[in-house]
Amino acid sequence: MGSRIIGIEYYLPDRILTNIDIELLFPDWNANKVEKKVGIKQRHIASENESSLDLACNAAESLLNTIDRERIDFVLFCTQSPEYLLPTSSCIIQEKLGLKKSTGALDFNLGCSGYIYGLALAKGLINSGISKNVLLLTGETYSKFIAEEDISNRSIFGDAGTATLISYSEDEHIGEFVLGTNGKGAENLIVNKPNAKSRYALSDGEYPKLYMNGPEIFNFTIETIPSLIRETWVKNSCSFDDIKYLILHQANKYIIDFLISNMGVDSAKCHIDMLNYGNTVSNTIPIALKDSLDRKTITEGDWVQLAGFGVGYSWGSVILKI
Repeated sequence: MGSRIIGIEYYLPDRILTNIDIELLFPDWNANKVEKKVGIKQRHIASENESSLDLACNAAESLLNTIDRERIDFVLFCTQSPEYLLPTSSCIIQEKLGLKKSTGALDFNLGCSGYIYGLALAKGLINSGISKNVLLLTGETYSKFIAEEDISNRSIFGDAGTATLISYSEDEHIGEFVLGTNGKGAENLIVNKPNAKSRYALSDGEYPKLYMNGPEIFNFTIETIPSLIRETWVKNSCSFDDIKYLILHQANKYIIDFLISNMGVDSAKCHIDMLNYGNTVSNTIPIALKDSLDRKTITEGDWVQLAGFGVGYSWGSVILKI
């Protein structure tokens, strides 16, 4: 008994915020310099009436155009910007996508490692016999939590939604996971409740605002992720030579370049492409995976390593057979 990824689609909002747009608002901010350092030229931004649920459903509809939706028997939705505090967004998604009423539905709140955790949950549901076809959705609208004057975070984050179908397979295509957590870093990337008392809270009365301690996030990443990558090789009885491609969470180019250099691995085997997306949080890995498949950077039979890391702190990695 095993599981494998059958298909992936993603959706980007129509509105685009370019580096030039930001430079016009903040003349001292250099668009070209920022693009060169963080590897981002533009990002897609959800409209006022567009939610993370909408983005995920749009991605799901693209996927379900080629897959019989009657096959879906479980929905997992990863988001940190849900439609409502309650009810669960995945329950609304079941009705909105016209899925059968016997479909299980579950939300989970996780950020840049969320896709890895979602794959782990999907694999568990399938291997335990609970499900045969899991629809894993991610959707984020971080832009709604970023203050207008917060030029740093506005230049990094973008909005998106993705949909992945994970199905039963006679052979296992999803390898062993390495997951981890360190809640001591929670306040270094946080959105407080509207009335929460915190030195990090920035509120304009409508939305609580995102606070990110960039240097501490960077330190966490370089201290934790190289060992995560290597531990995943050990757990899967392989080495970097056995892996066709490494897809890290697309946080920004500077961080990924630093990690590649730190690990001493071949940069040609590592994905770096957030130029037109920005950091889309839980969406970055499935977007990168879909693009790599479409460009034939990876093809059927290849082994690909995925690794996500960030808010929480949380991290996770797995090796897949395409």
